[in-house]
Amino acid sequence: MTPQKAVQAHAQFVSDEAANLWRQAPLPENAFELCADLARRYGPKFGMRTLDTLHVASALELKAERFWTFDERQAKLAKAQGMKT
Repeated sequence: MTPQKAVQAHAQFVSDEAANLWRQAPLPENAFELCADLARRYGPKFGMRTLDTLHVASALELKAERFWTFDERQAKLAKAQGMKT
């Protein structure tokens, strides 16, 4: 990505936030601890990356009813934790 494209992407990000297309929210209190546990248990098996695992851990901590993703590894981990995908 060129510096100019990076500036444009950041401007769009800020614009989308101002338009309430997304909102910033803190991670659940125990998400990092659960993330580390999931990484130890499933990382080698599913090839999980930190942010993928943190995404699933956050959904679990928030007691999400469904886990929506296009990422195969996230879906496998969510299913392994009993979540519907």
